Amino acid sequence: MTSRPSEWLRPAVRGVAAYVPGEQPAAGRRVVKLNTNENPYPPSPAVLDALRAAADGTIRLYPDPEAQALRARASAVYGVPADHILAGNGSDELLALILRATIDPGARVAFAVPTYSLYETLVAVQGGDTVCIDYPDDWSIPPSLASARARVTFLCNPNSPSGTSVPRRDVESLARAVAGILVVDEAYVDFADEDAMTLVGRLPSVVVLRTLSKSFSLAGMRAGLVFGHPELLAGVRTVRDSYNVNRLTQLAAEAALSDLPHMRANVARIRATRSRLTTALAQLGYEVPPSSANFVLARRPGIDQAPIAAALSERAVLVRHFPTKRLHDALRITIGTDDEIDVLLSHLRELANS
Repeated sequence: MTSRPSEWLRPAVRGVAAYVPGEQPAAGRRVVKLNTNENPYPPSPAVLDALRAAADGTIRLYPDPEAQALRARASAVYGVPADHILAGNGSDELLALILRATIDPGARVAFAVPTYSLYETLVAVQGGDTVCIDYPDDWSIPPSLASARARVTFLCNPNSPSGTSVPRRDVESLARAVAGILVVDEAYVDFADEDAMTLVGRLPSVVVLRTLSKSFSLAGMRAGLVFGHPELLAGVRTVRDSYNVNRLTQLAAEAALSDLPHMRANVARIRATRSRLTTALAQLGYEVPPSSANFVLARRPGIDQAPIAAALSERAVLVRHFPTKRLHDALRITIGTDDEIDVLLSHLRELANS
């Protein structure tokens, strides 16, 4: 009998649900894409200049395996020593590497839910034991999260898909209470009012993740950074690929970090549009928790939003719907340009009146 290809996989991998990014628009079709939390505005011109200048014969050479120039720039921007920083192929790779370096099969990894769905997938791939604790209605840190006795605890802050954030003082309290390390995933933090970077180094159990995909408009380049104690990062280095961040990505990320005013101007535009969208959604009967991210969670309590998401998709407007008990009555909507949000709201008003 011929074996099925899946039988060649490790048992811990066979039953793992694949991580599938949001729906992609069909080629040649104009789509208002508000389902994957991409930045609607282009990156700094300095990024494009750096990429053009680097697109020459030097791409035959391997990249710097330590991304020293990028780490030096990140050190200057964030006020963290370079030996407390490691670069990755997006923060998703860094999440995987942290688990690969820290947990054995059966080790506990805890996080509050609903949150970034990739956490559960990565834990399963490593054979870990996932401990999921429900967020309360106000999206504060569940008191029982600290007592989960986990080797690793994830905190997505601001959280996805809720967009909500918890204060730095609560993050520090959690870090002091957990049994293992606390990984603070700050993918959306540039759209928020405060972050946990000051905990790096001061609390050796704290690891902070950043991505340049969101606020810096580099989702296509896959650039991420992890900030943590040098001894912990040394362990992460042992389980990564030698050249995990390519030459062009390193240069693009360094250039982006060198033009903070451009990023901050885009963030200000997104925050203004976020406020306008929140007000308009409330007028349409949606409940929207205060967002600190580049998206909002719009809820009609008890009313399944799958038909609305499907109707919007038919109108070439993509939003994210989660077919779960906790979130079936909600839509996660990325903050696009003002024009894109106007298109979305026009269709939502039509649907509300149909």
